[in-house]
Amino acid sequence: MPPPDDTQLPPRYRQPRLIARGGMADVYAATDEELGREVAVKVLAARYAEDESFRHRFRREALAAARLSSHPHIVTIFDVADHGGRPLIVMELLTGGSLAEQVARGPSPPGRVLDWLDNAASALDAAHAVGVVHRDVKPGNLLLDDRGSVKVADFGIASAVGLASLTHTGTVLGTAGYLSPEQARGERATPASDRYGLAVVAWELLTGRRPFEAAAATTEAAAHVHSPVPSITTARPSLPRSYDAIFTRALAKDPGQRPSTAAELAGELRRALEDDAGDTWVAPTARMPGRRRHRWPIGLAALLAAAGVVAAVLATRDDNGRPAVVRTVTRPGTTVERTVTAQLTTVPPTTTAAAAASGTALNDEGYARMRASDFEGALPLLEQAVAKLDGTGSLAEAYADYNLAYTRFALGDCTDVVALLDQSERIQGHRSEITRLRHDVHKRCR
Repeated sequence: MPPPDDTQLPPRYRQPRLIARGGMADVYAATDEELGREVAVKVLAARYAEDESFRHRFRREALAAARLSSHPHIVTIFDVADHGGRPLIVMELLTGGSLAEQVARGPSPPGRVLDWLDNAASALDAAHAVGVVHRDVKPGNLLLDDRGSVKVADFGIASAVGLASLTHTGTVLGTAGYLSPEQARGERATPASDRYGLAVVAWELLTGRRPFEAAAATTEAAAHVHSPVPSITTARPSLPRSYDAIFTRALAKDPGQRPSTAAELAGELRRALEDDAGDTWVAPTARMPGRRRHRWPIGLAALLAAAGVVAAVLATRDDNGRPAVVRTVTRPGTTVERTVTAQLTTVPPTTTAAAAASGTALNDEGYARMRASDFEGALPLLEQAVAKLDGTGSLAEAYADYNLAYTRFALGDCTDVVALLDQSERIQGHRSEITRLRHDVHKRCR
């Protein structure tokens, strides 16, 4: 597209490039010459510049967004100005694209979707806390920074407490595919309307399509009002069965039946995904063979802390090469009391035929052997688990990938360890355990 005329942006914003064109405004990337940084400049479209109602709406976007822009998951507003008779907003330039581009690629890994959902939920709840309703929550308004985190943009049709309403009876503002039933009926939007839109976005990211997707916008808007919520697990069978009930509530026609916060919706989806995968996550900190340290499960660690005892357990080998454990016990106000070496109990051979076992069951058995430092026994189980779970995009696949990576590293084998960690992280998002193991792998596997 051609660059804008010089009169469209103030002189301080050099080398403007048109990067987006929306219904109300055009967005340019430019260099702020005075501050020496790249920015995005949003300019009210020329066809609306003479319309005072649109100009007013555009200014209100700036005011609503500026009230919120200190939040880490809301796009930062740097300046609001008027140039050549056209109002503009200067904001941070995000280079990671939008979730609309992710949707275009098809369904995303559930773990990554939940990370994005957490970010957006945090932003929306913060906006709602100060009386701002976004009213147009959709993938195109959820932008990605260079770390892959989501920032919410475009409060252009937001309704802010203390500001005059621009909504008149029968006027529908928003995007049809993500409209709540009350918005589709031309009623005032509320925070529950934003949570409905976020649920539609989550559905689309998980399945590759919207729940009421239709060729005509009017048909889709009517379906939000009248049609029952379809089954998301029919659209993507690998998702937890409990997702059907969660989305039925999140997309309820009655706003009062929806989750009370966006964070509540995100939390329900994450807990259901983790419960569906089972207790398969092993969270060791990788060390060189012979110095394998494992963390206690969170529940046990909490009990020990409540009793005033901290126990550190190191898996190692005795002089004969047999598995052993070194346990160090420390009490508040004292130094280490004693160190005791005891034989580890090995896990008995599996009674399940590996060929018939599910990938999750194989991963569970491999995990049990890892806990007993029987990495040789865990290896074939985890290799089969990864093979069976490959491509499912499930949390169980992510756990199996990590467990196999850790087991190979513990045995001194670097084969595909980094690739396994990459795949685990693609599915479930950032985890400190993956980062630590990746760091150890890079130090040793060169």
